[in-house]
Amino acid sequence: MLAMDVVDTLRHRENLVARELNEDERDRQLIERLREIYSAQGIDVTDQILAEGVTALKEQRFSYSPPGPSFSVTLAKLYVRRHVWGKAVLGIVAAVLIAWGAWHWLVTVPAENRAEARQIELSETLPKQLNDLRSRIESNSEAPEATKMAGSIHADGVEALEAGNLEGARSAASQLQDLRDRLDQEYVLRIVSRPGATSGVWRIPEANPDSRNYYLVVEALNRNAKPVTVSVTNEETGKADAVTEWAVRVPTDTFNRVRRDKEDDGIIQNDILGAKRRGTLEPEYAMPVSGGAITEW
Repeated sequence: MLAMDVVDTLRHRENLVARELNEDERDRQLIERLREIYSAQGIDVTDQILAEGVTALKEQRFSYSPPGPSFSVTLAKLYVRRHVWGKAVLGIVAAVLIAWGAWHWLVTVPAENRAEARQIELSETLPKQLNDLRSRIESNSEAPEATKMAGSIHADGVEALEAGNLEGARSAASQLQDLRDRLDQEYVLRIVSRPGATSGVWRIPEANPDSRNYYLVVEALNRNAKPVTVSVTNEETGKADAVTEWAVRVPTDTFNRVRRDKEDDGIIQNDILGAKRRGTLEPEYAMPVSGGAITEW
């Protein structure tokens, strides 16, 4: 086995020497070829520079060895190929920005504005409105019940504000406004006696079919004889209707007296049923009334 190893070692060294000789011969031939190339171009290059060039070539000084896989190499490849994936990424980014912008301006901003407006209404607008309305009602009212109603409604509104109940506070402010408008109204109740118009009606109540309810049809007029819209609760439906004409329930004697007045010459001479003064809630009647009204007949 030792003899075989010696023979094999000698054989290997002989191949190495032959390879080196072949390389020297290739180097000589390469130098000669380079000298011919530069001479043909009129460039004088020394043997030393040519030999250094061949040596550098053998040492692979000017050869490129690609780097192995790494994170930096991956980033570099992505950068080089940015024209391939860049448009797609740019499109995705643009779509995301557009979607975010739409959501921000169409949803987020309006929601923030609504929240801010709500907070201002709860903390500033409605408290001032409730206080102002209550003060004006109390200063202009000649009816103790109106002052009491204003205090109760105002308390409900303040309670709603403290609970953050915007709708409840708005409702209280609306009720105070209606009460103030009602107090500010001023009109007379004139019995309708125009040609072709009904001046009085009677109804049979469902609760007592053996009796009749009598009504005089009236219209509310201001100082300039212009119609005034009044909120009237229809006793048959329980609903409040905004009307300029309605029918007031009256006793039988009042109804018959007005009927005879009209039958006399077709004109009701005593046609003022009552009048409402500013600062009061209800009209003051010049004739006996039974209370209650209807808005349809």
